[in-house]
Amino acid sequence: MKKLFAGQILRRRREELSLPQALVARRLGISPSYLNQIESDQRPLTAAILVEVTRVLKLQVADLYDDGPERLAANLREMLSDPLFEHASVSGRELKAISTAAPHLVRAMLDLHSTYRRMEERYRGLDDALRQGEGGVEAQRRPFAFDEVRDFFHFMGNYCDALDRSAEALAERLWGENAVSYQSLADYSARELGARVVVSTPKAAGGPISRYDPDIGVLFLDADQEPATQKFLLGCHIAARTQHEKIDELADGARFKSPASGKIAKLALANYFASALVMPYARFSGEARAARHDVERPSRQFGVSIEQVCHRFSTLQRPGREGAPFYFLRVDRAGNITKRHSATRFQFARYGGACPLWNIHEAFERPNHFLVQVAEMPDGVRYLSVARSIAKKGGSFGSPQRNYAIGFGCEIDHAQDLVYSDAIDLRSSATVAKIGVACRVCERQDCLQRAVPPLDAAIEIDANERGLAPYRLRSGE
Repeated sequence: MKKLFAGQILRRRREELSLPQALVARRLGISPSYLNQIESDQRPLTAAILVEVTRVLKLQVADLYDDGPERLAANLREMLSDPLFEHASVSGRELKAISTAAPHLVRAMLDLHSTYRRMEERYRGLDDALRQGEGGVEAQRRPFAFDEVRDFFHFMGNYCDALDRSAEALAERLWGENAVSYQSLADYSARELGARVVVSTPKAAGGPISRYDPDIGVLFLDADQEPATQKFLLGCHIAARTQHEKIDELADGARFKSPASGKIAKLALANYFASALVMPYARFSGEARAARHDVERPSRQFGVSIEQVCHRFSTLQRPGREGAPFYFLRVDRAGNITKRHSATRFQFARYGGACPLWNIHEAFERPNHFLVQVAEMPDGVRYLSVARSIAKKGGSFGSPQRNYAIGFGCEIDHAQDLVYSDAIDLRSSATVAKIGVACRVCERQDCLQRAVPPLDAAIEIDANERGLAPYRLRSGE
């Protein structure tokens, strides 16, 4: 189990409840001196104490996970990549120092910059907003809904204990050790929820792929969708009908700034439950370890898609039973990141395109192949990076096909847990790809694929000499 130091969060919550340290220690079943060491971050929270802390202090497990200085510093560096700060020259050491000394100030700065970017985007679309009757200061202050929900899952550590355990309990109660099949879900929906499932072809292209009519008790599913997608949609319906109280509590407790964010979060939490229902934690994580995370094996065993398997890998962080920490993302051909989840230190580009040296971009050129790469970030941390293209068919002739590339991986210390590590020499430095988050936040001086200079470097231009780039980099002063 990865050590969890959450002393400041624990102390702050205890003081909010006006509980003496001795009383909390007694309720936790530990000595006051032990609790004092925990609150001083001299001791980590064990799995047993973690469970008691959530009960005694009325916390969610996710509440005890906080951004470390390294991640905050990386987010701050990414913020400074905005051209607004083009004259700022801040070293990595300075970013780490302020992130360590004043984490709340750093988060406030990040929130302020996010608000600025939203206002800038709204300003650019002002004419459209005025025509549609939108605008106003409050609207400008609201975050982009999808970004806010992504941050919500990020702060949860990409794991939702209440929904995960509830889904697993339902799967075990109804189906035991048997795989959760589409038919078994449809039977459960009809028997327990009074919702009969009808698979039909939409009357018009672009129509809903799932629609529930409560008046007649029928859930309509799109016949053109893949079986794994139909199964997942059925799981989402079951989540909405049986887990709405838990989902509402989680979403409402997040105190989203945008009303749309709350609705998107509830949908995302239903998706989470559906994933955990068809891939129950204990059985799925056990099969994943046994297969060394060969995504094709659990895909067949659980009747799910490769993308669903990779996404589920990134959520296997139950305290005391953590799997290898994975990152997962999906990009389109234009390089837009349409999904991103991480249980690792891996940083995704929040603004602009991702690093072109990353193998996920190459996946489009080699369809249906798994590409394996050892990638090193500027901080020296290496990752085993696996990428593959996927296609979502339109369902009929003439229907457009959606093409994506998915990427997943882990830090190199866990690479042996992945069968894909057998395809590459992990000890060789010659095959390591020196990647970065994005050009503006990448410190590398010698990258041949650089699109723009890094934020903390000045450029020099020599009229008599030119390299592959029209400028040379000079470190910030």
